[in-house]
Amino acid sequence: MKIAITFGFFLPVPPARGGATEKIWHALGRRLAARGHEVHAYSRAWPGWPDEEIIDGVHHHRIPGADHTTRLWLNLLLDLRWSIRLRRALPPDAVVISHNISLPWLLTLVPPRRRTPVVSVIGRMPKGQVLLYRRVPRIYALSEAVRAAARRQCPALGSAVRVLSNAIDLRAFSSPRARPAEGSPVRIGYVGRLHPEKGLFLLAEAARQLALDPSLPPWRLTLVGPSAISEGGGGEDWLARLRALLPAPGPGCAVEILPPIWDQESLAAHYRELDIFCYPSLADQGETFGVSAVEAMAAGAVPVLSDLACFRDFARPNENALIFNRADPDAARQLADRIATLLRDSDLRASLADSARETARRFDYESVANELDADLATLR
Repeated sequence: MKIAITFGFFLPVPPARGGATEKIWHALGRRLAARGHEVHAYSRAWPGWPDEEIIDGVHHHRIPGADHTTRLWLNLLLDLRWSIRLRRALPPDAVVISHNISLPWLLTLVPPRRRTPVVSVIGRMPKGQVLLYRRVPRIYALSEAVRAAARRQCPALGSAVRVLSNAIDLRAFSSPRARPAEGSPVRIGYVGRLHPEKGLFLLAEAARQLALDPSLPPWRLTLVGPSAISEGGGGEDWLARLRALLPAPGPGCAVEILPPIWDQESLAAHYRELDIFCYPSLADQGETFGVSAVEAMAAGAVPVLSDLACFRDFARPNENALIFNRADPDAARQLADRIATLLRDSDLRASLADSARETARRFDYESVANELDADLATLR
């Protein structure tokens, strides 16, 4: 089967500048190629990179794109321009797996522009665009919550909408953890975009409350991710406000903000250093799965998550994760209490971590690639 995977207009592939979609589908494309499929990937042209090359059996095609902006309307226009470019570049005989908003619609206009199937992957909560996808034969939602939202917006799609979860490299993240030295601080981490919708102001306030509790064992909080607007972050002014909210270092606590880790092995090593992974996202219209939380679970960190519906596909309260109510007026106190519970109880941390590791096994690349390969075969 000839398969064309199209990415967004603002990041390169292979994922030299991050992006969960780019990382995951670059890996899935390689696995599809290893199974004998002819795989083509279309992504943003990048300085110093060739416009055409083959990597691990995948034919890469790079097209001029643009930086991500803070304006939704402008991003939609950039996506439309990018999708028009993609439509011109795509081979006519390939099954298209699209991560774009406009492209599935453009490819299924009447009269149809192509005879091969078009697949749309919904990377964020749908905001009405699925109404344009009535003629798209398959839509992959990244969680049950996204599938339900898509079906509410366009009931006519019915069984065309299926869940295909994000995937992780289980082998990389589940390598043995180093035993911490006696008396080492408990490591708390966040990995992701440093952006207001991620709930990091709540985490900062929770950290301030934890810092005031002398009964807690020593702890260290590390935030890792991009802050630049062009990389999906909140920008330097917002980052400065976040820094001001975080507690000052003390005898029992420390906080640091580190740049993003793009290298997969280095990222996996960082996860394996964490005891607790905190992902307090507020983005009920943005989050669709929470791949960083599953990666952390595979590495043995206990997730503390907000109560977003998309996290229910893998997070079970008090079994493999702790959950707090993001809409509560005292959400920061709830978050601090959940973290404090884990700081005080090492046996609970170990029990939840074991369950979290087992849950993460369901999302290995090979398992998801098997599911994807089988489903694509039904579309031809």
